[in-house]
Amino acid sequence: MPEKFKRYTLTSALPYANGPIHIGHLAGVYVPADIYARYLRMKGEDVLFIGGSDEHGVPITIKARAEGVSPQVIVDRYHEQIKKSFEDFGISFDVYARTSAPVHHKTASDFFLKLYGENKFIEKTNQQYYDEKEHQFLADRYITGTCPHCGYEKAYGDQCENCGTSLSPLELINPKSALSGNVPVLKETKHWYLPLDQYEEWLEEWIIKGHKNDWKANVYGQVKSWIDHGLKPRAVTRDLNWGVQVPLKDAEGKVLYVWFDAPIGYISAAKEWSEKTGKDWKPYWKDEETKLIHFIGKDNIVFHCIIFPAMLKAEGSFVLPDNVPANEFLNLENDKISTSRNWAVWLHEYLNDFPGKQDVLRYVLTANAPETKDNDFTWKDFQARNNNELLAIFGNFVNRTLVLTQKYFDGVVPAVTELDKEAKTTLEEVKLFPGKIAQSLDRYRFREALSELMNLARLGNKYLTDMEPWRVIKTDEDKVKTILNVSLQIAANLAVLSEPFLPFTATKLQKMLGMEQPTWTDAGNTELIKPGSILNKPELLFDRIEDKEVEAQVQRLLDTKKENELAISSKLAKEEITFDEFMKTDIRTGTILEAKKVPKTKKLLKLKIDTGIDQRTVVSGIAEYYEPEKIIGQKVCILVNLAPRKLRGIESQGMILMAEDADGKLCFVSPTEDVSDGSEVK
Repeated sequence: MPEKFKRYTLTSALPYANGPIHIGHLAGVYVPADIYARYLRMKGEDVLFIGGSDEHGVPITIKARAEGVSPQVIVDRYHEQIKKSFEDFGISFDVYARTSAPVHHKTASDFFLKLYGENKFIEKTNQQYYDEKEHQFLADRYITGTCPHCGYEKAYGDQCENCGTSLSPLELINPKSALSGNVPVLKETKHWYLPLDQYEEWLEEWIIKGHKNDWKANVYGQVKSWIDHGLKPRAVTRDLNWGVQVPLKDAEGKVLYVWFDAPIGYISAAKEWSEKTGKDWKPYWKDEETKLIHFIGKDNIVFHCIIFPAMLKAEGSFVLPDNVPANEFLNLENDKISTSRNWAVWLHEYLNDFPGKQDVLRYVLTANAPETKDNDFTWKDFQARNNNELLAIFGNFVNRTLVLTQKYFDGVVPAVTELDKEAKTTLEEVKLFPGKIAQSLDRYRFREALSELMNLARLGNKYLTDMEPWRVIKTDEDKVKTILNVSLQIAANLAVLSEPFLPFTATKLQKMLGMEQPTWTDAGNTELIKPGSILNKPELLFDRIEDKEVEAQVQRLLDTKKENELAISSKLAKEEITFDEFMKTDIRTGTILEAKKVPKTKKLLKLKIDTGIDQRTVVSGIAEYYEPEKIIGQKVCILVNLAPRKLRGIESQGMILMAEDADGKLCFVSPTEDVSDGSEVK
């Protein structure tokens, strides 16, 4: 039995207000969070479900700079769009706040000042990259360079999006300013740091020992890896003009770092909710009998499992998260969702293209949820799940039951005449489903829970098909009364149990059955629909999705891909270099002699290459595209006079030349004729 709590505080990751919501966000965070919130409310639990927009991240200032407007213009635009999309989609937030609100600025400032006043920060003056042309210090996302771990040349100063490694700007190789393109200089600046290393022992006790058995394997594994590698102090302030100003006299031009500021947004959202409802926010954050759960994607695990808990521990008066059921990523048509490439299914566009089909998308994203590994969304699967599951199983069973009741008994619920063996067995099985579904939901296994819901629909479909009331009515009307009563009880249970997953469908079905707003305790009752009650006119719960509808969506993506290819082909060449500069490069042909995966990496291969000059080791980020054993003997072009550098502890002595297509796929640049190793490429 799950532990009993007085109340539940559920938080969902705050999306950056610099673009719309897409299906990756929904599958990773918002659909599972909403299912859980609705489930708890149906059980009569006291729930505060928090959402909101993160409006202070560097991506917002980058977007504003690109459009030539203020950051406030950007966040106002996207906050309203995101909020409306969530409302139209049925995400049942109790509050949807924003971090630009005055209540948040005060809450975040007060949190900082409490820790500052209790000497919980370390003050350090160090060197930070500065753009002399733009006359400003560079936030991590304003610096790009080569990742020291995988060699990816477009890594940011805080993270490599290729290998996922967290970085600091000083770790980047060949750093450049994203503002001017110039090489930045190092300049002294003062900042305040949260000494995470001082919380390492406590975090190890709390997480490694306390949550090993109840946190998801992907969450526990990532957190353990961070702790095992040792934690370091992390800056809580940065030099920037947009954000919550650091509330100290000697901190002009400095704001709270977004990773420090954003999670405090959950607390300020609760305060905003309190102001609107008159309810006290404090028990939801400060009472030990409150269960705090963070719903996030895997890119936010460290922030919610290490950094934010350390902040709460340092402050001392808040409850700590009981669980962080983070999901992996959702891909789209076998490719990573990319906002910059417009490779996404945007929620506001989906709602416009498929009006009234919110539950279809909720169903597909839950049935294919990336709970333990990255999963893929395809439009063909979307169509198949609607037509073959929702329509053919769930909708077909309900429609047949209601239409037959209307046809044979004028829509009046018939009474059971005699329960035969099939009816008794079926009704006993119905009683088991609430427990099965609840058990899965209590363990954050939403895909499993949805599967059980569909099993109930399958049970009803099979029972109705096997009993053949359309045939039996000719000889035994009393038996048909029992058959349809049993079928209606199954439909009523579907109307109850589907509400967390398919809220629009559940409401529609409850109305057709003449049911009052049900609770979770109603589920499993095999006398939910009383004999003699009159059913409302049956309507179809789901419509067939035709080929042309999904073909239009696929074509939209293909058009996007072509646009990206065109953009790459028309991209301006890099900055001119002189002939003498070019002549400094020494590119030779070579042959791969050995290839092995670099342990604990997804992208890296360790290659041994015969350059004609020597045999040398090169580390290359091509493991996603080539299997080691299949590239032995591959002819390559290699830059042999590139200064050696260490990648994951291996000294790489050169760089092989690769071509990158519009999808980011890499392929070898190789001589088309047989030339000897060591031949110069001119």
